[in-house]
Amino acid sequence: MDRSLGRSPTFLVGSDRQRYNLDQLQRREQHLAEQYQKNKALCYNAGAYQKTHPQKAVEGHRDADVTLVSPMLLGVADGVSQIEEYGLDASELPKELLKACEELAITQLLPDRMNTHEGTSYMGPIPLMREAYEATEAMGSTTALLAILDNSTRIHGKLHPMIAVLSIGDCEVLILRRLMGLESPLETVFHTEMQRIDGHAQCPLQICRIDDRLDENFDESIPIEVIERGSAVHCVSAYEGDIVVMGSDGVFDNLFLDEIVSICNEMLPPVHYGTKFSPIRQSLLSEIARRIVEECHAKTKVGPRGRYPDTPIGKGGKRDDTCCVVGEVVEWTAEKGEHWARIRRQRQWRSLVACGGLRLCCEDSRYKDDDEETWYTGGAREYPQPGSRYSALEDDDDQRCCIS
Repeated sequence: MDRSLGRSPTFLVGSDRQRYNLDQLQRREQHLAEQYQKNKALCYNAGAYQKTHPQKAVEGHRDADVTLVSPMLLGVADGVSQIEEYGLDASELPKELLKACEELAITQLLPDRMNTHEGTSYMGPIPLMREAYEATEAMGSTTALLAILDNSTRIHGKLHPMIAVLSIGDCEVLILRRLMGLESPLETVFHTEMQRIDGHAQCPLQICRIDDRLDENFDESIPIEVIERGSAVHCVSAYEGDIVVMGSDGVFDNLFLDEIVSICNEMLPPVHYGTKFSPIRQSLLSEIARRIVEECHAKTKVGPRGRYPDTPIGKGGKRDDTCCVVGEVVEWTAEKGEHWARIRRQRQWRSLVACGGLRLCCEDSRYKDDDEETWYTGGAREYPQPGSRYSALEDDDDQRCCIS
Protein backbone atom coordinates (compact mmCIF):
# COMPACT_ATOMS: atom_id res chain seq x y z
CA MET A 1 0.00 0.00 0.00
CA ASP A 2 1.40 3.35 -1.05
CA ARG A 3 1.68 5.61 2.01
CA SER A 4 3.73 8.36 0.35
CA LEU A 5 0.77 10.75 0.18
CA GLY A 6 -0.66 9.95 3.59
CA ARG A 7 0.00 11.66 6.89
CA SER A 8 2.60 10.36 9.29
CA PRO A 9 1.24 8.21 12.12
CA THR A 10 1.17 9.48 15.70
CA PHE A 11 4.67 9.45 17.16
CA LEU A 12 5.53 7.64 20.37
CA VAL A 13 6.46 10.09 23.15
CA GLY A 14 9.26 8.85 25.37
CA SER A 15 9.12 8.75 29.17
CA ASP A 16 11.52 11.66 29.66
CA ARG A 17 9.51 13.87 27.31
CA GLN A 18 6.25 12.84 28.99
CA ARG A 19 7.69 13.72 32.39
CA TYR A 20 8.84 17.12 31.11
CA ASN A 21 5.42 17.86 29.61
CA LEU A 22 3.69 16.97 32.88
CA ASP A 23 6.06 19.21 34.85
CA GLN A 24 5.34 22.11 32.49
CA LEU A 25 1.57 21.58 32.70
CA GLN A 26 1.68 21.40 36.48
CA ARG A 27 3.73 24.59 36.71
CA ARG A 28 1.37 26.42 34.37
CA GLU A 29 -1.72 25.27 36.27
CA GLN A 30 -0.13 26.24 39.59
CA HIS A 31 0.63 29.74 38.30
CA LEU A 32 -2.94 30.28 37.05
CA ALA A 33 -4.44 28.73 40.20
CA GLU A 34 -2.49 31.20 42.34
CA GLN A 35 -3.92 34.07 40.29
CA TYR A 36 -7.44 32.64 40.61
CA GLN A 37 -7.15 32.25 44.39
CA LYS A 38 -6.59 36.00 44.81
CA ASN A 39 -10.34 36.48 44.33
CA LYS A 40 -10.16 40.17 43.37
CA ALA A 41 -11.79 42.45 40.83
CA LEU A 42 -9.73 43.46 37.81
CA CYS A 43 -9.64 46.41 35.41
CA TYR A 44 -7.63 47.76 32.50
CA ASN A 45 -4.59 50.00 32.46
CA ALA A 46 -4.12 50.97 28.83
CA GLY A 47 -2.77 53.35 26.23
CA ALA A 48 -3.66 54.01 22.59
CA TYR A 49 -2.10 55.43 19.45
CA GLN A 50 -3.33 56.05 15.94
CA LYS A 51 -1.98 57.64 12.82
CA THR A 52 -3.22 58.48 9.34
CA HIS A 53 -1.12 56.77 6.71
CA PRO A 54 1.23 59.45 5.27
CA GLN A 55 0.08 58.83 1.70
CA LYS A 56 -3.59 59.15 2.65
CA ALA A 57 -2.79 62.31 4.64
CA VAL A 58 -1.21 63.90 1.56
CA GLU A 59 -4.35 63.09 -0.41
CA GLY A 60 -6.45 64.87 2.22
CA HIS A 61 -8.22 61.83 3.67
CA ARG A 62 -9.69 62.19 7.15
CA ASP A 63 -8.86 59.55 9.78
CA ALA A 64 -12.07 57.76 10.81
CA ASP A 65 -10.44 55.40 13.33
CA VAL A 66 -11.57 55.77 16.95
CA THR A 67 -10.12 54.16 20.08
CA LEU A 68 -11.59 53.79 23.56
CA VAL A 69 -9.65 53.35 26.80
CA SER A 70 -11.54 53.02 30.08
CA PRO A 71 -11.25 50.83 33.22
CA MET A 72 -13.71 48.12 32.16
CA LEU A 73 -13.78 48.52 28.41
CA LEU A 74 -11.30 48.80 25.56
CA GLY A 75 -12.55 49.49 22.07
CA VAL A 76 -11.60 50.13 18.47
CA ALA A 77 -13.89 51.29 15.67
CA ASP A 78 -12.91 51.91 12.07
CA GLY A 79 -15.27 54.20 10.16
CA VAL A 80 -15.82 53.53 6.46
CA SER A 81 -14.10 56.40 4.64
CA GLN A 82 -16.17 56.00 1.46
CA ILE A 83 -19.04 57.66 3.34
CA GLU A 84 -17.26 61.00 2.91
CA GLU A 85 -17.93 60.92 -0.83
CA TYR A 86 -21.51 61.77 0.13
CA GLY A 87 -20.57 64.71 2.36
CA LEU A 88 -20.70 62.77 5.65
CA ASP A 89 -18.06 62.69 8.38
CA ALA A 90 -16.93 59.06 8.52
CA SER A 91 -15.72 59.43 12.13
CA GLU A 92 -19.04 60.58 13.63
CA LEU A 93 -20.78 57.21 13.97
CA PRO A 94 -17.75 55.35 15.43
CA LYS A 95 -17.22 58.22 17.90
CA GLU A 96 -20.83 58.20 19.03
CA LEU A 97 -20.92 54.41 19.21
CA LEU A 98 -17.82 53.98 21.39
CA LYS A 99 -18.84 56.90 23.60
CA ALA A 100 -22.21 55.25 24.20
CA CYS A 101 -20.47 51.93 24.94
CA GLU A 102 -18.26 53.67 27.49
CA GLU A 103 -21.22 55.26 29.28
CA LEU A 104 -22.96 51.90 29.54
CA ALA A 105 -19.78 50.22 30.79
CA ILE A 106 -19.38 52.84 33.52
CA THR A 107 -22.96 52.27 34.61
CA GLN A 108 -22.98 48.48 34.40
CA LEU A 109 -19.44 47.23 34.96
CA LEU A 110 -17.55 49.35 37.50
CA PRO A 111 -17.09 47.16 40.60
CA ASP A 112 -18.11 50.04 42.86
CA ARG A 113 -21.48 50.28 41.11
CA MET A 114 -22.29 46.64 40.45
CA ASN A 115 -25.14 45.22 42.49
CA THR A 116 -26.12 48.69 43.75
CA HIS A 117 -28.98 51.02 42.90
CA GLU A 118 -26.48 53.23 41.03
CA GLY A 119 -25.84 50.64 38.35
CA THR A 120 -27.97 48.71 35.91
CA SER A 121 -27.50 45.04 35.19
CA TYR A 122 -24.93 43.96 32.63
CA MET A 123 -26.65 41.51 30.30
CA GLY A 124 -23.73 40.69 28.02
CA PRO A 125 -21.79 42.25 25.13
CA ILE A 126 -24.51 42.04 22.48
CA PRO A 127 -27.20 43.85 24.54
CA LEU A 128 -24.59 46.46 25.48
CA MET A 129 -23.66 47.04 21.83
CA ARG A 130 -27.28 47.16 20.73
CA GLU A 131 -28.21 49.69 23.40
CA ALA A 132 -25.16 51.78 22.51
CA TYR A 133 -26.10 51.79 18.81
CA GLU A 134 -29.69 52.76 19.61
CA ALA A 135 -28.31 55.76 21.53
CA THR A 136 -26.51 57.07 18.42
CA GLU A 137 -27.90 59.35 15.73
CA ALA A 138 -25.02 59.91 13.29
CA MET A 139 -25.07 58.60 9.75
CA GLY A 140 -22.22 56.41 8.63
CA SER A 141 -20.78 52.92 8.72
CA THR A 142 -18.18 51.36 10.97
CA THR A 143 -16.60 48.15 12.16
CA ALA A 144 -16.30 47.69 15.92
CA LEU A 145 -14.38 45.67 18.47
CA LEU A 146 -14.89 45.63 22.25
CA ALA A 147 -12.98 43.90 25.05
CA ILE A 148 -15.24 44.04 28.12
CA LEU A 149 -13.85 43.18 31.55
CA ASP A 150 -16.65 41.48 33.45
CA ASN A 151 -16.20 41.01 37.22
CA SER A 152 -19.60 39.42 37.80
CA THR A 153 -18.65 35.78 37.12
CA ARG A 154 -18.16 33.45 40.06
CA ILE A 155 -16.92 29.86 39.95
CA HIS A 156 -17.24 27.75 43.10
CA GLY A 157 -18.09 30.92 45.00
CA LYS A 158 -14.91 32.75 43.97
CA LEU A 159 -14.71 35.79 41.74
CA HIS A 160 -13.47 34.81 38.28
CA PRO A 161 -13.12 37.87 36.01
CA MET A 162 -13.67 37.30 32.31
CA ILE A 163 -12.92 39.29 29.16
CA ALA A 164 -15.91 39.30 26.83
CA VAL A 165 -14.85 40.08 23.27
CA LEU A 166 -17.36 41.35 20.71
CA SER A 167 -16.21 41.74 17.13
CA ILE A 168 -18.07 43.09 14.11
CA GLY A 169 -15.86 43.43 11.05
CA ASP A 170 -12.12 43.24 10.57
CA CYS A 171 -10.62 44.77 13.72
CA GLU A 172 -8.83 42.14 15.80
CA VAL A 173 -7.71 41.46 19.36
CA LEU A 174 -4.74 39.46 20.62
CA ILE A 175 -4.47 38.41 24.28
CA LEU A 176 -1.02 37.55 25.65
CA ARG A 177 -0.12 35.89 28.96
CA ARG A 178 3.01 34.78 30.83
CA LEU A 179 2.01 31.15 31.18
CA MET A 180 4.96 30.11 33.33
CA GLY A 181 5.03 33.08 35.69
CA LEU A 182 6.41 36.60 35.53
CA GLU A 183 9.85 35.32 34.58
CA SER A 184 8.50 33.77 31.35
CA PRO A 185 7.82 35.51 28.01
CA LEU A 186 4.39 36.57 26.82
CA GLU A 187 2.56 33.97 24.74
CA THR A 188 -0.63 34.11 22.71
CA VAL A 189 -3.68 32.65 24.46
CA PHE A 190 -6.45 34.11 22.30
CA HIS A 191 -6.87 35.76 18.90
CA THR A 192 -9.94 36.74 16.92
CA GLU A 193 -10.12 36.64 13.15
CA MET A 194 -11.59 39.14 10.70
CA GLN A 195 -15.19 39.01 9.50
CA ARG A 196 -14.98 39.86 5.82
CA ILE A 197 -17.60 39.29 3.15
CA ASP A 198 -16.34 36.62 0.74
CA GLY A 199 -12.89 37.18 2.24
CA HIS A 200 -12.56 40.55 0.46
CA ALA A 201 -10.08 42.81 2.26
CA GLN A 202 -12.16 45.92 1.51
CA CYS A 203 -15.58 44.49 2.49
CA PRO A 204 -15.82 43.81 6.24
CA LEU A 205 -19.04 43.19 8.10
CA GLN A 206 -20.12 46.60 9.44
CA ILE A 207 -22.68 48.53 11.46
CA CYS A 208 -24.27 51.23 9.32
CA ARG A 209 -26.94 53.89 9.25
CA ILE A 210 -27.44 55.41 5.81
CA ASP A 211 -30.16 57.01 3.70
CA ASP A 212 -31.55 56.76 0.18
CA ARG A 213 -28.52 58.48 -1.34
CA LEU A 214 -26.35 55.47 -0.49
CA ASP A 215 -28.81 52.58 -0.43
CA GLU A 216 -32.45 52.92 -1.38
CA ASN A 217 -33.17 49.56 0.26
CA PHE A 218 -31.67 50.41 3.65
CA ASP A 219 -33.75 49.41 6.67
CA GLU A 220 -33.04 50.56 10.24
CA SER A 221 -33.46 46.97 11.40
CA ILE A 222 -30.38 45.88 9.42
CA PRO A 223 -27.71 47.22 11.83
CA ILE A 224 -29.62 45.69 14.76
CA GLU A 225 -29.63 42.38 12.92
CA VAL A 226 -25.90 42.73 12.25
CA ILE A 227 -25.27 43.27 15.97
CA GLU A 228 -27.51 40.44 17.11
CA ARG A 229 -26.67 37.86 14.46
CA GLY A 230 -23.31 38.95 13.11
CA SER A 231 -21.38 39.68 16.29
CA ALA A 232 -18.60 37.22 17.04
CA VAL A 233 -18.61 36.86 20.84
CA HIS A 234 -16.02 35.02 22.92
CA CYS A 235 -15.26 34.84 26.64
CA VAL A 236 -11.74 34.40 28.00
CA SER A 237 -10.61 34.09 31.62
CA ALA A 238 -8.76 37.21 32.72
CA TYR A 239 -5.68 37.19 34.95
CA GLU A 240 -3.61 40.01 36.39
CA GLY A 241 -0.78 40.80 33.98
CA ASP A 242 -2.59 39.73 30.80
CA ILE A 243 -1.79 41.99 27.83
CA VAL A 244 -4.58 42.91 25.41
CA VAL A 245 -3.59 44.21 21.96
CA MET A 246 -6.41 45.56 19.81
CA GLY A 247 -6.11 47.09 16.38
CA SER A 248 -7.85 48.12 13.22
CA ASP A 249 -7.35 46.08 10.06
CA GLY A 250 -4.32 48.25 9.31
CA VAL A 251 -2.50 46.46 12.14
CA PHE A 252 -3.34 42.85 11.39
CA ASP A 253 -3.18 43.20 7.59
CA ASN A 254 0.41 44.43 7.86
CA LEU A 255 1.93 42.60 10.83
CA PHE A 256 2.10 38.88 11.49
CA LEU A 257 1.05 37.76 14.97
CA ASP A 258 4.56 36.72 15.90
CA GLU A 259 5.81 40.20 15.00
CA ILE A 260 3.31 41.78 17.40
CA VAL A 261 4.21 39.30 20.14
CA SER A 262 7.91 40.01 19.52
CA ILE A 263 7.38 43.77 19.93
CA CYS A 264 5.53 43.22 23.20
CA ASN A 265 8.21 40.89 24.57
CA GLU A 266 10.96 43.30 23.53
CA MET A 267 9.32 46.23 25.31
CA LEU A 268 7.93 44.16 28.20
CA PRO A 269 10.69 41.66 29.00
CA PRO A 270 10.28 39.00 31.72
CA VAL A 271 11.38 39.91 35.23
CA HIS A 272 13.72 37.98 37.53
CA TYR A 273 12.31 35.03 39.46
CA GLY A 274 10.71 36.12 42.72
CA THR A 275 9.92 39.66 41.55
CA LYS A 276 6.45 40.81 42.58
CA PHE A 277 3.94 41.95 39.99
CA SER A 278 3.94 45.68 39.30
CA PRO A 279 1.58 47.44 36.85
CA ILE A 280 3.13 48.78 33.65
CA ARG A 281 3.35 52.55 33.20
CA GLN A 282 0.55 53.80 30.98
CA SER A 283 3.03 55.84 28.97
CA LEU A 284 4.89 52.62 28.09
CA LEU A 285 1.68 50.94 26.95
CA SER A 286 1.02 53.94 24.68
CA GLU A 287 4.56 53.68 23.35
CA ILE A 288 4.03 50.00 22.51
CA ALA A 289 0.86 50.95 20.62
CA ARG A 290 2.82 53.61 18.77
CA ARG A 291 5.60 51.17 17.90
CA ILE A 292 3.07 48.71 16.47
CA VAL A 293 1.46 51.40 14.31
CA GLU A 294 4.83 52.65 13.04
CA GLU A 295 5.88 49.11 12.15
CA CYS A 296 2.63 48.68 10.21
CA HIS A 297 3.28 51.77 8.10
CA ALA A 298 6.89 50.72 7.54
CA LYS A 299 5.61 47.55 5.86
CA THR A 300 4.10 49.67 3.04
CA LYS A 301 7.48 51.15 2.07
CA VAL A 302 10.07 49.67 -0.27
CA GLY A 303 12.91 47.97 1.61
CA PRO A 304 16.65 48.57 1.17
CA ARG A 305 16.85 45.99 -1.62
CA GLY A 306 14.00 47.52 -3.58
CA ARG A 307 11.47 44.98 -2.37
CA TYR A 308 8.36 45.35 -0.27
CA PRO A 309 8.26 43.43 3.05
CA ASP A 310 6.01 40.41 3.49
CA THR A 311 2.67 40.89 5.24
CA PRO A 312 -0.33 38.65 5.96
CA ILE A 313 -2.10 39.97 2.82
CA GLY A 314 0.97 39.97 0.55
CA LYS A 315 4.04 42.05 -0.10
CA GLY A 316 3.70 45.73 0.72
CA GLY A 317 0.65 45.29 2.91
CA LYS A 318 -2.11 47.87 3.01
CA ARG A 319 -1.78 51.66 3.06
CA ASP A 320 -4.37 52.46 5.68
CA ASP A 321 -5.12 54.60 8.69
CA THR A 322 -4.03 52.54 11.65
CA CYS A 323 -4.94 52.52 15.34
CA CYS A 324 -3.90 50.32 18.22
CA VAL A 325 -4.83 49.89 21.88
CA VAL A 326 -2.51 48.08 24.28
CA GLY A 327 -3.90 47.28 27.73
CA GLU A 328 -2.80 45.41 30.81
CA VAL A 329 -5.16 43.65 33.22
CA VAL A 330 -4.54 44.94 36.75
CA GLU A 331 -6.26 44.91 40.13
CA TRP A 332 -9.19 47.27 40.67
CA THR A 333 -8.73 49.34 43.82
CA ALA A 334 -10.65 52.06 45.62
CA GLU A 335 -7.91 54.50 44.60
CA LYS A 336 -8.50 53.67 40.94
CA GLY A 337 -12.21 54.24 41.44
CA GLU A 338 -11.58 57.68 42.94
CA HIS A 339 -9.01 58.47 40.25
CA TRP A 340 -11.39 57.57 37.43
CA ALA A 341 -14.28 59.48 39.01
CA ARG A 342 -12.07 62.58 39.19
CA ILE A 343 -11.07 62.25 35.54
CA ARG A 344 -14.70 61.93 34.47
CA ARG A 345 -15.65 65.05 36.46
CA GLN A 346 -12.86 66.98 34.78
CA ARG A 347 -13.90 65.81 31.33
CA GLN A 348 -17.56 66.64 31.97
CA TRP A 349 -16.65 70.12 33.18
CA ARG A 350 -14.43 70.78 30.16
CA SER A 351 -17.23 69.58 27.87
CA LEU A 352 -19.70 71.99 29.41
CA VAL A 353 -17.29 74.89 29.23
CA ALA A 354 -16.08 74.07 25.71
CA CYS A 355 -19.35 73.68 23.85
CA GLY A 356 -22.21 73.26 26.28
CA GLY A 357 -22.43 69.55 25.63
CA LEU A 358 -20.62 66.38 24.68
CA ARG A 359 -17.06 66.72 23.41
CA LEU A 360 -14.68 63.93 22.49
CA CYS A 361 -10.95 64.46 22.42
CA CYS A 362 -10.63 64.80 18.64
CA GLU A 363 -9.40 68.38 18.58
CA ASP A 364 -6.19 67.53 20.41
CA SER A 365 -6.78 63.89 21.43
CA ARG A 366 -4.62 64.38 24.51
CA TYR A 367 -5.24 65.63 28.01
CA LYS A 368 -3.06 65.63 31.07
CA ASP A 369 -3.92 64.04 34.39
CA ASP A 370 -3.45 66.37 37.35
CA ASP A 371 -1.70 63.65 39.33
CA GLU A 372 0.70 62.26 36.74
CA GLU A 373 3.01 63.31 33.95
CA THR A 374 1.12 60.98 31.64
CA TRP A 375 -0.61 62.07 28.45
CA TYR A 376 -3.73 60.02 27.87
CA THR A 377 -3.76 59.26 24.22
CA GLY A 378 -6.52 59.32 22.92
CA GLY A 379 -14.88 33.15 14.21
CA ALA A 380 -11.79 33.11 16.60
CA ARG A 381 -8.52 31.27 16.58
CA GLU A 382 -8.24 29.90 20.08
CA TYR A 383 -5.21 28.69 22.01
CA PRO A 384 -6.70 26.59 24.85
CA GLN A 385 -4.75 26.91 28.08
CA PRO A 386 -5.54 25.69 31.59
CA GLY A 387 -7.79 28.25 33.26
CA SER A 388 -9.12 29.71 30.01
CA ARG A 389 -12.64 29.22 28.71
CA TYR A 390 -13.82 30.14 25.26
CA SER A 391 -17.30 30.43 23.82
CA ALA A 392 -19.48 30.30 20.55
CA LEU A 393 3.03 62.16 18.58
CA GLU A 394 3.27 63.71 15.18
CA ASP A 395 1.56 66.55 13.32
CA ASP A 396 -1.19 64.42 11.93
CA ASP A 397 -1.96 62.97 15.36
CA ASP A 398 -4.39 65.78 16.19
CA GLN A 399 -6.78 64.45 13.58
CA ARG A 400 -7.29 61.24 15.49
CA CYS A 401 -10.15 60.40 17.80
CA CYS A 402 -9.55 58.79 21.16
CA ILE A 403 -11.96 58.37 24.04
CA SER A 404 -9.98 57.82 27.22
